Amino acid sequence: MSAPAISRFPVPEIKDLPDDVRERILTVQEKSGFVPNVFLTLAYRPDEFRAFMAYHDALMDKPGPITKAEREMIVVVTSNANQCQYCVVAHGAILRVRAKNPLIADQIAINYRKADITERQRAMLDFAMKVSGRAYEVDDEDMETLKGHGFSEDDIWDIAAISAFFGMSNRLANVTSMRPNDEFYTMGR
Repeated sequence: MSAPAISRFPVPEIKDLPDDVRERILTVQEKSGFVPNVFLTLAYRPDEFRAFMAYHDALMDKPGPITKAEREMIVVVTSNANQCQYCVVAHGAILRVRAKNPLIADQIAINYRKADITERQRAMLDFAMKVSGRAYEVDDEDMETLKGHGFSEDDIWDIAAISAFFGMSNRLANVTSMRPNDEFYTMGR
């Protein structure tokens, strides 16, 4: 029996990729022990792979008052709203690892309003969901609510940008029929 396809588009061989793309994928493989399917799927279009990864890293790897675990919370909740199986599973695994909490990703994905999170985190996720589905309704009251929870204007921008970026990512994952790696299901449990 053959393994299920990871994408409905062609998946290039790692050895055939441009040097920088191949090196990035091999570095991730060395660190995690496997190659996440998103890397192989997006490598089909190397220029877009580079742009995607650059913006991903700018949003997700920066230090600041929004922790890396909280950034993953934004990804999981908005990816669930966009019905993106790949991102809920993959980023749920990263969230469990970063939060050191085996329950949090499932709680966030199913109903973050009932998850074991702080009021500040709930306000952050409320805003991320509004950006994800009704960005046209964002107003000054939203900004004041977030500022009341200690978020700066730069933090608010980050929340919105993560939600928006993963809206695009979710759509690509759904169109490509990207399959989550089996390894993600047990990480951090």
